[in-house]
Amino acid sequence: MTPMDTISTRGRAWFDALRGEAPALPGLPPSVRAADGLIGNRRARLLAVVPDPDSPYPRARRGEVGLREGWGLAQAVREAMEQDAAGPKRALLAIVDVPSQAYGRREEMLGIHLACAAAVDAYAAARWAGHPVVALLVGAAMSGAFLAHGYQAHRIVALDDPRVMVHAMGREAAARVTRRPVDELDALGAANPPMSYRLADYARLGLLHRLLSGVNADNPDVNALGVVRQAVLEALADIGADERGLGVRLESAQARDGRAASREVRRRLAAQW
Repeated sequence: MTPMDTISTRGRAWFDALRGEAPALPGLPPSVRAADGLIGNRRARLLAVVPDPDSPYPRARRGEVGLREGWGLAQAVREAMEQDAAGPKRALLAIVDVPSQAYGRREEMLGIHLACAAAVDAYAAARWAGHPVVALLVGAAMSGAFLAHGYQAHRIVALDDPRVMVHAMGREAAARVTRRPVDELDALGAANPPMSYRLADYARLGLLHRLLSGVNADNPDVNALGVVRQAVLEALADIGADERGLGVRLESAQARDGRAASREVRRRLAAQW
C-alpha cells in the first residue's frame, strides 16, 4: 500500500491541536472543520477538510474535496467575512491535507466544479476584502482539492516531510497515466521542478513562503506547535496591510529564476493588453 492509498489523519490532528479549547463551529458537513481561535495574539478562523468514512459520497470519504466540502468551505469563509464586514478582519488559516478532489459520476452530475469554484471564490473574496490568508500544508495538497482549499492564500507554509507534496496527481497515478516507472518520473522531476514531488523543488518556484524542517508532521506536540504557530505569525506579519493579490509569487528571488517563462508571458500579455 502506498502513502497515497492510506487515509491521512494529519489534517484533523493539526486542526485539533492548533484550535486548542476553541469549539468547532456547528452547521458544517462532518468533513469540514472550522473554529475561531487565536494564533499567538491574532484572531483566526481555522479551516480543514478531514476524512468522513460515513459520507454519502463514496469518492469523498478519504479527505477528498467534493460537493459537500466545497460548499462547506465556502460557507465557513463567507460567514467570517460577513461577521467581520464592519470591523477588523480576522486571519484565515487553511490547514491542508487533501489527497484529491472527489472523482465520481455523481460529483460530476451534481456540479463539483461549482462546489470547488465556490470555495476558491470565497477564499479569494476574503483575501480581497482584507482578510490575511495563510495555508499550512501538513499533508498532501493535490490537484483541484488544493486549488479549492489553500492555493488562494497570501502565503503558503509547508512542513518538510515526504508525505507533504503539491502536484496535479499522485506519483503512482502519474506513472500509470504516462506509462513510466516511478523512478523515471522522479528523475524527470529532478531536472524539471514543476514535475517534481519534492517540496524543496516546489519551493524553487517561489510559491512557498516557508518550508519548515524538523517538525514531526504526524505528532503536533508542544514543540511542533510552537514552531508552526511562530511560522504562521511570521507569515501573517509578512502580508502587507493593503496586499490583496498574489503577485508576490512572481516577485521572489526563487520565482525570478524558477518561473522566468511565466514572468515573461505575463510581461508580454500586459504589453499587448
